Amino acid sequence: MPELPEAETIARGLNRVLPGRVVSSVTVLREDVVDGPPHRFAEAVAGRRFGTTARRGKNVVLTFEDATRVVVNLGMTGRLVPGTGPGPGPGSTHPAVLFQFTDGGSLTYDDVRRFGRLRHLPSSDWTRWSRRLGPEPLARSFTGARLRRILSRSRSPVRSLLLDQRRIAGVGNIYAVEACWFAGIHPRTPANLIGEVSATRLHRSLRRVLRRAVEAGGTTLRNYRAPDGNEGRFRRALHAYGREGRPCPRCRAVIERIVFGGRSAFVCPRCQPGPEDGAATMGDVC
Repeated sequence: MPELPEAETIARGLNRVLPGRVVSSVTVLREDVVDGPPHRFAEAVAGRRFGTTARRGKNVVLTFEDATRVVVNLGMTGRLVPGTGPGPGPGSTHPAVLFQFTDGGSLTYDDVRRFGRLRHLPSSDWTRWSRRLGPEPLARSFTGARLRRILSRSRSPVRSLLLDQRRIAGVGNIYAVEACWFAGIHPRTPANLIGEVSATRLHRSLRRVLRRAVEAGGTTLRNYRAPDGNEGRFRRALHAYGREGRPCPRCRAVIERIVFGGRSAFVCPRCQPGPEDGAATMGDVC
């Protein structure tokens, strides 16, 4: 599933082509990807002019000049494909929603598995919806002290806490695993046992990993593509995620794959000792 860096890359790409364009019509080809009756979704969006495209957590937010929004959760395989003609955009193989523009162009929501979701939100509904999500980890207000407070209130494994969108918005498994590796913290460590030094290191590591992934255009493992069709380049920079059986870039121990909470995590047994070995109070990373 696209995470913060991928959603940010998509939003930036669409921001180069959408502002000022007017939706002439909306065709819902797959009813299960929109909230509510498809005809109401189409009627709510038709005639509106695009403003700035933004991101909230893992969601791409298509904002119109009247402050209404279409929030797009891309699910596993969703894509937003701009086109210059009236039909689905280039490379669209499973079009689900087609936005036609008055200038003849288009935007296609394409989704092979159709786990994604589009919802139209008036301004007041957007505010309520956004408040359900946690803070943005790249915002200036997301300080080390704020992360420490979030960690101190939960006994969940730290990887699970980082994935909880109500606590921190936008972080998914790839970047949670990478941040834990950089911080030298085992992903299973109970969040409230992470000391101040380790929490500060985790805060710094999480923000660094997310910034670098945004600069690389995200991570393509299977389906993710930017609006211009390019793959994300951050896969080449992964240190732990997906590297089972390969040497740790830091200490050369073999990276291990573990499963908890229904998801895989990847860990260096030497750099990231388990909670029973004192990971929460480790002062230095090897």
